[in-house]
Parts: sequence; C-alpha cells; structure tokens
Amino acid sequence: MEKPPRLLSSHLLLKNRVYEVTLNRALMVWKELQTKKKRVSGSIHNSLKVGRYCVPVSEILAVRETVDSRTKDHGRWQKMSQKPTEAYPYTFTVSYVERMRRHRWRCNDVTFYCADYTVCQQWVQTIRDQLSTLTRRPKHLLVYINPYGGKQQGKRIYEEKVAPLFSRASISTYVIVTEHANHARDHLKMDADLKKYDGVVCIGGDGMFSEIVHGLISRTQKDSGVDQNCTDEKLVPCGIRVGIIPAGSTDCICYATVGINDPVTSALHIIVGDSQPLDVCSVHHNNTFLKYSVSLLGYGFYGDVLTDSERKRWMGPVRYDFSGLKMFLTHNYYEGTVSFLPATDVSGTPRDKTMCRAGCSTCQHSGQLCSEDSQDCDDISNSENGSDWQIIRGKFLAINAASMSCACPRSPKGLSPAAHLADGTTDLIVVRKCSRINFLRHLLRHTSKDDQFDLSFVEVHRVRKFRFTTRNCDRLFGRICNDHPCSCNLSTATGTAMARSCPTPTSKWECTAS
Repeated sequence: MEKPPRLLSSHLLLKNRVYEVTLNRALMVWKELQTKKKRVSGSIHNSLKVGRYCVPVSEILAVRETVDSRTKDHGRWQKMSQKPTEAYPYTFTVSYVERMRRHRWRCNDVTFYCADYTVCQQWVQTIRDQLSTLTRRPKHLLVYINPYGGKQQGKRIYEEKVAPLFSRASISTYVIVTEHANHARDHLKMDADLKKYDGVVCIGGDGMFSEIVHGLISRTQKDSGVDQNCTDEKLVPCGIRVGIIPAGSTDCICYATVGINDPVTSALHIIVGDSQPLDVCSVHHNNTFLKYSVSLLGYGFYGDVLTDSERKRWMGPVRYDFSGLKMFLTHNYYEGTVSFLPATDVSGTPRDKTMCRAGCSTCQHSGQLCSEDSQDCDDISNSENGSDWQIIRGKFLAINAASMSCACPRSPKGLSPAAHLADGTTDLIVVRKCSRINFLRHLLRHTSKDDQFDLSFVEVHRVRKFRFTTRNCDRLFGRICNDHPCSCNLSTATGTAMARSCPTPTSKWECTAS
C-alpha cells in the first residue's frame, strides 16, 4: 500500500532532544535522532518502538502556539547558554488522544520547540488544515445535563471534565440543565432548533439517553408525517447523532458501546467524531405506541425490579440491589404465550460467544442489506403473517429482549454477551418457572464466565419480532429499528425489524433505556 506523501518534515526539539517530526494526511510521527535507552511508558498509545511515536491525524484534538518561559529574554547581558531550548525559542503544542488500558482514553499534550518562527507557524497552520478536513467532527453541540441522576454529579462532571475538552477542541455548546423528568425529551420534540447543531450530548444515565432518543425519533417522525402508532410504518432516520457522557446509576449503554464508564473517554470519542450504530426496539399495544428501547426490554423479574426501583429513587444506585432482593424473594411468575419470528437471515447465534466490537462484520452486513436492497427489508415485514413464527407457552419468571449485551461493571459479559449492537435483531431470553435456587444460579452466571443460557429452564432466540400474550390480556405490538449514533457516542434511526410484547395487571414491561 502506497504511503501518503509528506506534508511537512522538520528537526524539532522535544524534552531537550532533537526529533525528526513528519506529517502526512494520515499520521504525525516524531522519531528521536539519537536514540538512547528509554523507559517504556505505561500507555498503550501508538508507540512503534522506543524513541519513535505515531499519532493518527484523526486522533489529534487541537494544535496551538505556546510560549515557553525558559526562552524569555530577561533584559541583561548573559553568558551564552548551552541549553538546547535557547536555539529553539518558538513552540507549539499538539493535543491528542492517548489510548490507555481497558478502553480508557486520555488527552495528552506534546510541545515541540522550533528554531524558526516561520516553521512554527507552518506546523500549526498545516495541522489545522488537516483537522478541518475531518468532516465527521462536531462543531456545535446541544448539551443536556441531568443534575439528579446517579450520585447527582452530572453538572460537576461536565464542568470539570468535559467542558474543558470541548473548549480545547473549539466545539461550541449550548447547555441546558434539566429541571424535571422528560424535560429533555419535550424540549427536543417541540422547541429545539436542531439545524443549529451537529449533535446532541446528554450528561446522565440510561434514562437520560432514553429521553434524548425518544425526543429525536418522535420529532423526526412527526416532521416526516410518520404515524408512530402504526406498526407497519417505516421509521425515518434521524439526521443528528447522540452522545452520552456517563453520570448515572448503571450507564449500561455507555459501557456496552464504549467498553468503559468514563466521562473523559466518552468526551474524546465525541470530539473525534466516532459513531456507533445501535438497534432500537419499539413497543406497541393495541396499535398504540408505548416506548422505544435500546438496551433491555424486561417483563417479569427485571420489569418488576425496574418498576419497584423507580419508587425508591431517593435511595440512589443502591435501590437496584434492594428492589432486586425484594423481587427475588417474591418470586412471581406469569402465565402466557410468547410468539416470535426467528432471525434466520443473519449470521451467528446468541450462544456463539462472538462479541460485537468496533468494525463488527455482522452489523456492517446487516446495515448494507437494508440500505442497498430494500427488498430484503420488505421480505422481513411480509413474513409477519407467514408460517415462520414459533410459539412458547407456559409459566415464566422473566421474558427479556436484549438489543445489546447490556454489559455493565457488575455484569461484564451482560445479559446476552453475543448480542449485536446494530444487526436489526434482539435476543429474546425466556426464563421458565423454576425454584429460587435455580433462578439464583441463572442470575449468578451473569457475573461469572459460566454460560447463563446453559440451563434447562432458560431459552434464548435471536429474533426480528416477538409478541407476548398473557392468559387474560390482548397482545402488544412493536418492532426493532436500526439506530446510528455519535460518540458515542452519536444516533439516527432507520427501521429494519420488529419486536412485540404485552403488559398485564400484575407485571409491567420496563426498559433500562425506555
């Protein structure tokens, strides 16, 4: 493969050593001319070898001219100094992404010393010119801060960790601190002038992200004349991406997409314009739209835990432990019928242990399938009344639909470790009635390396659509649609598949991001 031509090459000073610094359209590289034995850094950034460092241009955040106090003239005759910086009086600083261990990113600065002011200016301007060609990067962001979520640290996290990074990257922001539940959703649906912004960022947890998703998708469908209550309507894609800065109780969506719950890491992903597709599951009942879900749609045990925990928000994150123990001891089960349409046109199964990672071929193939050949999507829709549906009847402790792994620090693998982020399917997990001991075995396997599906009372299926009908209740309808987001994170919805389900008087469908 032919290397890109060099744009600049100079001998510059760095930490009192002379380096050959080169820049092309893809990389900035600095190599020490007289390499000595060096201590290996704890970073896992793109260090090619000792004394040679490489940074992708796409991960350079900013460049600026700087003034080094050591080079200032003190206004008196001085003996000629042997310090190398005396011969290199002009400086510029490059801020870039440094990749640490366990998916953590940090902003690092490197300052180069130049012998000539013209050379210094040339480097600054050329790097800025290259950054201006990165069109995926946001320039104007609408930011919502939830001051009440998680440990109520959202505002502090933004002001101390995120805002300085946005400022350094020359990103302008309009910040709204939410005052009540659904404030962000309602503002996006009715008042926000989205044409002014390249993306929407929420500082909060999964619930805050859900508000943004509901507001944007609902606004887009309304502007496009799409009836959300009609299960056969094809949703129109959103034209704006969504980023999430973790500041909630669980931060499941951030953990599952970025690999870590770290505000700085998420902010850097947003700055460089990273984008990760997501699937969105829509839920209907009697031709009435209820909600969207991007992570877990739970009925039975998980639905009851989330419903009960909402009444105890004053307890903070510990409310999930309390409600989980309470529902485990209650041990409710629900009788009904689950019918589903298997996803036979995708590669992989919920138990193949193939993790969804950046550049996932399964998700890319699924996106191309529906973007390049709409007939395949029509075939999926037309199969609703066909004979491909499968049925499960019985008594159930839990019925869950996982549109992503639902990984979090407490469950590093998640509820469905092999679930894909953007393949247009959801993993339907059915837990039949069993003893408390057996159900506890199933729950504990979420925190270990054991297969949580390798139990006789647990079934898992990769599906396009599903319905749940209780013994005394009508069916509830829904669908799954692809959602394409910012840095993360960032989102845009495009309908491809479906999910169906139904609430009863004794339990309730709940989502971790609904």
